[in-house]
Amino acid sequence: MPTHTLIQPPELLSPAGDYERLVMAVRYGADAVYLAGREFGMRAAAANFDNDTLLRGVQTAHAAGVKVYVTCNTLPREEELERLPDYLAFLQSAGVDALIIADLGVLSLAAKYAPNVSRHVSTQLGVVNSATARYLYDQGADTVVLARELSLEEISKIRAHTPKDLRLEAFVHGAMCVSFSGRCLLSNYLADRDANRGQCAQPCRWKYHLVEETRPGEYYEISEDNGTFILNSNDLRMIEHLPELMDAGVESFKIEGRMKSAYYTAIITNAYRHAIDAAMARQPLDPIWVEETEKISHRTYCTGFFYGYPGQHYGSSSYSQTADIVAVVEQCDEGGNALLTQRNRFFVGEELELMNPDTTPVRFTPGSLTDEDGNEIPDTHRAMMRFRMKLPIAVPPYTIIRKNRKVPKE
Repeated sequence: MPTHTLIQPPELLSPAGDYERLVMAVRYGADAVYLAGREFGMRAAAANFDNDTLLRGVQTAHAAGVKVYVTCNTLPREEELERLPDYLAFLQSAGVDALIIADLGVLSLAAKYAPNVSRHVSTQLGVVNSATARYLYDQGADTVVLARELSLEEISKIRAHTPKDLRLEAFVHGAMCVSFSGRCLLSNYLADRDANRGQCAQPCRWKYHLVEETRPGEYYEISEDNGTFILNSNDLRMIEHLPELMDAGVESFKIEGRMKSAYYTAIITNAYRHAIDAAMARQPLDPIWVEETEKISHRTYCTGFFYGYPGQHYGSSSYSQTADIVAVVEQCDEGGNALLTQRNRFFVGEELELMNPDTTPVRFTPGSLTDEDGNEIPDTHRAMMRFRMKLPIAVPPYTIIRKNRKVPKE
């Protein structure tokens, strides 16, 4: 396979489902974040950003040198188009850096109503060859997010036959879809929710049985090689293969997960930040960053289609996770005396772990806890309560405190 050595580090692009997740992505090492307004984004169930919060998010990201990409990647129907010009003009005035687009009509409207904003083509459009990539480049796109079904060899060939200033972007981590690059009608049929307009009910994750017509109410398991979850997908994890992606010519590494937690955003962004830095320095990847990807909720990991088939099938609906976030630091002085906000309950004397971008995980056991007024408490019993705790080192705001789960003995 040809190699395409990158002079600049690849971009790390992280999801921001709301303002807190944007701050976590920025704090934990993203070069750019992608988010959505209240319309035209493929994750309608996410909190997303109203206009005021979007302006605030752009200001926060830009102050840290982080770019902001806004998704306009639904397939809008005719009656929705009349609202799009004003929204595109607003995004340009807000200072967003790029629009992520899946529809050729929207691509054309973006050129007209937001001409100063870069245009990125969404994976929803399904770019699988250099001819399509070149056409989109000729129409004003400067980045294409490649279809998830491509192999590294195919990506390398696309790179060899496209303009050098056309950026290639690929997903490197997160949930995958059984449908081709997310284009699906199953949710429409079973739940009357249009997946192509951001409303997917994820029926591919449901557990299915067979029912024979003359025996209503009698359910039969589908239990051949693939089990009952015949449409389910693994999660993608390419953290151990970033040099190969770079050699293939991928210039932007995208993390899936606008519907996922701020904890997920922080931990996965942080892990891939360290992995990219190691790859650029031609140093081996510290296994601790691979281990970090186990500490968030996930399905069994795989490498998708990057190395060809078998692809992504997953024979159950189970998730695994080896740690839970318990608190986020609001303030901390030089002595490690911190004010925190609770995320999950824990008790005095339990072993905890501190995680921020500046350190590997630091384990410690708090000897005492106090409420916000200084009264001693045995545990953090109330949701989102503020409390005080002594940390082993001084840390910045948005440092994560978590508790490792006990692994059952076999």
